[in-house]
Amino acid sequence: MLIERIYDEDLAQASYLIGCQANGTAVVVDSRRDIAVYQDLAAKNNMRIVAVTETHIHADYLSGTRELAAATGAEMYVSGEGGPDWQYAFDATRLFDGDAITVGNISIQAAHTPGHTPEHLSFLVTDGAFSDKPGYLLSGDFVFSGDLGRPDLLDEAAGGVDTRFEGAKQLFKSLQEKFLTLPDHVQVHPAHGAGSACGKALGAIPSSTVGYERLYSWWGPYLAANDEQGFIDELLDGQPDAHAYFGRMKRENRDGPAIMGERAPLTELGQDEVVRGLAADTLTFIDTRTANEVHAGTVEKSLNIPAGAAIATYGAWVVNPETDKNPLVLLATGQDQAQEIWDHLVRVGIDRVAGYVTSIDGLPTTTPALIQPADLVNVDAAMILDVRNRTEHTSGHVPRAHQLNGGRVMWHLDELPTDGTIVSYCQSGLRNSVAASALRRAGYDVVELDGSYTAWSAYQQTQAQAQENVLTS
Repeated sequence: MLIERIYDEDLAQASYLIGCQANGTAVVVDSRRDIAVYQDLAAKNNMRIVAVTETHIHADYLSGTRELAAATGAEMYVSGEGGPDWQYAFDATRLFDGDAITVGNISIQAAHTPGHTPEHLSFLVTDGAFSDKPGYLLSGDFVFSGDLGRPDLLDEAAGGVDTRFEGAKQLFKSLQEKFLTLPDHVQVHPAHGAGSACGKALGAIPSSTVGYERLYSWWGPYLAANDEQGFIDELLDGQPDAHAYFGRMKRENRDGPAIMGERAPLTELGQDEVVRGLAADTLTFIDTRTANEVHAGTVEKSLNIPAGAAIATYGAWVVNPETDKNPLVLLATGQDQAQEIWDHLVRVGIDRVAGYVTSIDGLPTTTPALIQPADLVNVDAAMILDVRNRTEHTSGHVPRAHQLNGGRVMWHLDELPTDGTIVSYCQSGLRNSVAASALRRAGYDVVELDGSYTAWSAYQQTQAQAQENVLTS
């Protein structure tokens, strides 16, 4: 048997290829939409992908189940659990608790583990060449290394009302009846790692075991004491802000993400074509440089989506394909980087990319407005906007600041003043540059706090030290 973990650092998301080496067949679990990685891995191991499935209706990325099935001819399997409100809207074989997918000697058995979502499945994997008992659990967003899938996303991003409490109860029951009844040696392979917004304290370790989580997880003592209310209170406390685009992911994953098919390579666009498109507002420019580079000068009405570890996340903060119909123009070092950026963007359903340019020379440019921490006290601002998480804001913030997470800003414009200057900040400036670029494109007068909260905090410490020196001199 072969189990390969394919990890996306951008979205902290893990998918899996499970293959039988005896007959050369494989199944992919929780695929993303840029599918070449699975096809290449299968080819490398002389395998055919014959089945694709997923643990639940995802909220943080767009599923590649339909994309991979269309490309390979594999059969699709999705959850049939969860009741009428949680049924997939596209044709696929439904899996219920106890059903199994078989590839060669391998059995992949569905276990209904609601809590994170009502329809959630985990998969017990048995290598029949060695045992008739499962040795592996693909736990999806049920159990992570050191944490559990949050049950409040349906409230936070999908329009639910107080579903978190029932979800937390279901999670407690799923742990009791499904997880803790497994032998301690069963390996646990979750769908997310550290940095994911699907939990509040995910570990960076790629896998765990039932026994380890039983002994050392934060939730173990609550289960041992059968303390359901204590478990619920602890689980729901301190969950991070949910990105607003999660609601779109839920809808598209339920209805069936569009199948892109084979994408033609991106081409470099001519300067005149880009200038005309920007002037007519038929193209949207994506500046992929760092915040510092953007602050030195960027294309007018461009969006800042820095190339790096979080392209998909930041892209989904500021580009909504349901309302933003312009094709994108990417600033890239060349075709290879442009293709990589596009691969990340399609993971969150941002498919329309016209091409790329390698320089902003000759394009209409502007310099974003900045304010220094020392000048903040004197600025006449309609709002000071903190785009960090709630937990960051609670631990310390600029006086009078209004907190609105960067991943929610463009969906909650009703919280912002319609006139006047908005001074915005995050922790170091990166997230702020992303959110501020989108607000400027939407017509808001935004001034970024240079160095963001880190610089402001350092300035306050310097001022306090200077005052103390005066008093003691």
